[in-house]
Order: sequence, then C-alpha cells, then structure tokens
Amino acid sequence: MSEQNPHFKVSVNTEIGRLRKLLIHSPDSGLGKVVPSKAQDWLFEDIVHLDTIRKGEYDYYIKLLLYFLDPEKIKGKLAEIDSEASNRNFYKPNHPDFHRSQSVIEIQNLLSEMLEDESIRKKLVAAVCAIEGCTYKVQLELTNTDPKQLAEIFISGTLANDTMIFAPIPNLIFTRDVGTTINNHILLNKPAKKARVRETLLMRYIFFNHPLFEAYRNNILEIPDVTMHFLRPGDEPAFSTTLEGGDVMMVSPNHVLIGCSERTSEHGANEAIKLLFEQNVVEKVTVVKIPSKRDYMHLDTVFTQVKRNTWVILNSIAHSPKYNPYEPINFLKEPEKLEATTAIQFTKANPQEPKHFEHVEALLDDISRNDLKSTEPTQIIYSGNNQFPYDSREQWTDSCNLLAIKEGVVLGYDRNDKTVEAFKAAGFDVVDVKDLIQDLESGKVNTETLTDTLILMPSAELSRARGGFHCMSLPILRDNI
Repeated sequence: MSEQNPHFKVSVNTEIGRLRKLLIHSPDSGLGKVVPSKAQDWLFEDIVHLDTIRKGEYDYYIKLLLYFLDPEKIKGKLAEIDSEASNRNFYKPNHPDFHRSQSVIEIQNLLSEMLEDESIRKKLVAAVCAIEGCTYKVQLELTNTDPKQLAEIFISGTLANDTMIFAPIPNLIFTRDVGTTINNHILLNKPAKKARVRETLLMRYIFFNHPLFEAYRNNILEIPDVTMHFLRPGDEPAFSTTLEGGDVMMVSPNHVLIGCSERTSEHGANEAIKLLFEQNVVEKVTVVKIPSKRDYMHLDTVFTQVKRNTWVILNSIAHSPKYNPYEPINFLKEPEKLEATTAIQFTKANPQEPKHFEHVEALLDDISRNDLKSTEPTQIIYSGNNQFPYDSREQWTDSCNLLAIKEGVVLGYDRNDKTVEAFKAAGFDVVDVKDLIQDLESGKVNTETLTDTLILMPSAELSRARGGFHCMSLPILRDNI
C-alpha cells in the first residue's frame, strides 16, 4: 500500500474555489452490464453504450481535469496518449500506463492499494459477501484474489472469466454522492437505495484505511440511524435516516446546505446538523426542502453555483408555484405541498430559532452577498433560459448540475441549448471541450487566465445515467476564494 503523503491536504470551504484535488471513478465494465429490467433498480434511467461513454465522453473529462489540476501528466503528451497504439491505457485504472495523478484521484486505484493489506482485505471481503449473500466458498476465493483484480470485482460484480457474482455498482461514477468535504472534514453518505450500499461500504473502508487519509481519520463523520428507526415496525421510509452527497453543498467556510429530497430524509438532515454542530465543523446549516421526485433527485440537480454572485437554477425550485386567487380550483383543492420548496437556516449558536427564507433565490442571494461578500448584484441563470418546456427538459439532462473548476469556469453538457443561450446572455463565453483541449495543448489558452466560461462536454451517453459533472466529482481540495 502507498505510504502516507505528508503534503496531502483535505480542505473545501466553497463550491467555486480553484479545484486542486478530487476523487473520480472512470466508467467501468459494470456500466456495460446494466440491463433494462434492472436499470431503475440500479438507479440508471437507461442503458448506456460503454465504449462511447468512455472514449467519446468521459475521456474528455479526464483530459480537462488534468490540464487544470495536473498538467505535467498531459501537456505535450496528448498525441501519444490518444494514439491508436496507446489503446486508451492512459485512462484505464490499474493499468501500468494509467496516469496515476495525485490530483485527479481514481477511486479504483485507492481501493486496489488498500486491499494489499491482508487484514483489511479479509475484513472487506467478509463485509461485501455478507451484504451480497455470497457463499463461504466465494468468500474464500475472493480473499485470495489479487488486490487489483479484487477491486475490479467489487466494483463491476464480475469475475475475470466474466461471470457475475453480484450486481454492479454503476452509480460509483457519481462520486459526489458517497461523501462531501466540509472544511477539513468528510461527511459520509447514508444511501436511500439498496443499490448504493456496497459503494458506500467501499468508500468507508477507503477513507478509514487508505494511508492517503490517515491524518484525517478523526475528521470523517458518519451518520448513525436514530433509535426510533429500529423500533418501528416494517421499513417505513418516513423514519429512515438517509443522506447522499448530492444533497450537501459547502457554500462558504461556515455554511453548509443540505437538501431534503427523494434521497435525503428529514431525519438524515437532522442527524447531519447535530453532528456538524457538535464537531464544530460549521456555524450555519440551511435545509432546502425540494419536491421528493425522481426528476429532481438531489439538490445539485436543481441548482449549482457558478461564481460568488452567479447561480444556475430551475425556476420552479427558485420560486414555489404561485396560486391565482381568481382561479376557482384554489378553493376546490388544497395546493400540492410536495411541490413547494422551502429553505430553513439553523445556526449553531441558536438552533431553536431557525431563519426562514421566502424562497430559494433569496437564500442564494443571501449567500452571495453576506457569506461570500459579493459586491455585485446576484445573477440567476435559469435552466432552459426559463422557457417552457425547455426548462424542465434541460434540467432532466443536468443543465443545473455544473462543476466549477475555478470561479466562473464551469463544466456542463453540450445538449442543453437553451441554457447555453442563457449563459451567453449573462456574459459567459461558451467553448467546446475538444476545441479547448487543443488550445490548452498548443498554449493558445492558459488555465490561469480563463474566466467566465461554460465548457461544453459531450453527453449523449453520460446524460442517460441522470447525473452531471457536479455528481461526477468529489472535491477534496479547493483554494480559498
């Protein structure tokens, strides 16, 4: 196993500080084994073409990240890396020619390295076999498997001979959901769906056992189930304690947003707030309750931050639906409470008197002006340029799920045309990632001087999985802004 890196640091205190290190997971063979009958059980909306999602889409994400975070790995080498003779080996975890960046960190490699420790390997094999219902003979076989191969099996669910022994975990590409860096702590998720239990277990073992995180083991926060959950009959979702990373945003050094959504429960938010306050991690937590619907799923699917004064959001989330008093229906039927969005802010100093915001847009304005000290008016960019039906269509394909690689420079899907128009109207440059990579390689463009830019990423297959680049990133180090 790799030795502890004394220079390794965990620190994220905004959504927009210059990104320096993050955890990612490249699309693995498990994605190519999702079948229509199980797609929604495994939280995929559709089945994807693995070769295209790798070569035609995700590889560009890796290239761009390396140019910004670890340019020595790629600058001046692009032609060789992408040559036919190289056979994409640069992008294949555990391959000898893999990039092995210490800034763009591949989870599969961390898992392989951790599994080199025999004691940890035995424990994790036993844990995985227990939750997957494997036979004892399979458990013994896995315990004696090479660590690199075992890591692939844990993720893809498939042995070297292509025999499936348990389900894949295709959602591991959405690394944001397994945890969130909050200042110098990591809050681990507590998934709502069975399909994500194994990936949560693997990440828990990595954070607590890999030497990379050794100095931060006391800063890893786990949410327990509340006692009432054990004592209630059956499996009542209303009393479950769930929290996923897509519902957690570190918006300023002392302020975290937690979304109550389809995946994060009120009990999960409650336990997270108590934990964050008890451990003195932050001073403020704002809970944003969004409709519990599949098409919204997580907080970061309905809004993300672009600059300290700029946000992209779905308008129906920004403002709860307005009801016309002149419409007789409003006297005949109660408004749908599930469609309303609320924002409630708790402070460590006075948690019993929370502050209520009129709507989410007012919360975002407060963060920009008061938390981040923006001196410019807060700017809201709406999904689909706030035009029906493009607002909902493009939110479904992650128009609001953007990753800020530095303040004002964000990654998004190329298919959301009306949202692109809204960015242009707001004064942003728009560039295709393929063109940008060529300009970065030639030196025509410099990552340090690039400002106010929406980078369009290929998305035909990635968008089928229902997650954007905010979902596909777990930042562990950002600069202060």
